[in-house]
Amino acid sequence: MPQLPAPDYPADVKARLAADAREVIARYPDSRSALLPLLHLVQAEEGHVTRTGVRFCAEQLDLTTAEVTAVSTFYSMYRRGPSGDYQVGVCTNTLCAVMGGDAIFEELKEHLGVDNGGTTEDGAITLEHIECNAACDFAPVVMVNWEFFDNQTPRSARQLVDDLRAGRTVEPTRGAPLCSFKETARILAGFPDGRSGAVEATGGAGPASLVGLRLARGEAPAGAPTDHVIAPRTAAPAEEPPDGRPGEQAPPTHPSSHDAPQQTSASDDAFPAGPTAKEGE
Repeated sequence: MPQLPAPDYPADVKARLAADAREVIARYPDSRSALLPLLHLVQAEEGHVTRTGVRFCAEQLDLTTAEVTAVSTFYSMYRRGPSGDYQVGVCTNTLCAVMGGDAIFEELKEHLGVDNGGTTEDGAITLEHIECNAACDFAPVVMVNWEFFDNQTPRSARQLVDDLRAGRTVEPTRGAPLCSFKETARILAGFPDGRSGAVEATGGAGPASLVGLRLARGEAPAGAPTDHVIAPRTAAPAEEPPDGRPGEQAPPTHPSSHDAPQQTSASDDAFPAGPTAKEGE
């Protein structure tokens, strides 16, 4: 049976959201471009994108509810059903998984009594696995409402969710202070973050992220031995034969593929690429 039209928001709620929506829409030359932040706005109201929220977005942007639903169901950031105050995402992509992400996820599923995407009975935690948190140098990583909790273990992750459920204050490893999922959604809609210290908080790259850059520059990472650092290619060639010491260069008779072209089937007449017979033979 087809569903009846979605109910509308109460008059006072709709008036408040409409005022916020006008502010968001005014940022864009094409009103349709405001759909993503408006979906965050309605998600901030009820904790997920409801049919009422879809109807509201459609009315504000002169779209059909089918057009709004197509977008809201495409992106995983928009929840389709009631969810917890804290979205706990465990990275289970390759590096985090190898470093312990899979073990963390299994531990939390058993401890919380929920599966992937499930919410605890008290409505505090929604658990999910995330493909990548873009923080591989801090693996394994857990995120709570998109704030970082780095270098986790099954034990520390279990303590984290226990603290959240008990209402105890938890501090992200880096970045802004933690807030509820609804507050996060409103911030993502583009409204000011009023949390004390949130704007000043940062979450830059960690030391492990910069090792490759320093090696490429011929620098030794802080605290690392310097006997195997190779100078960058722009440095003058070493006068002595390479011995694995600072300033070492690749032998001139064995150029890197970056320094000289290599013989391939496309560049060597003795090994032509492609069919040798003429068409029709």
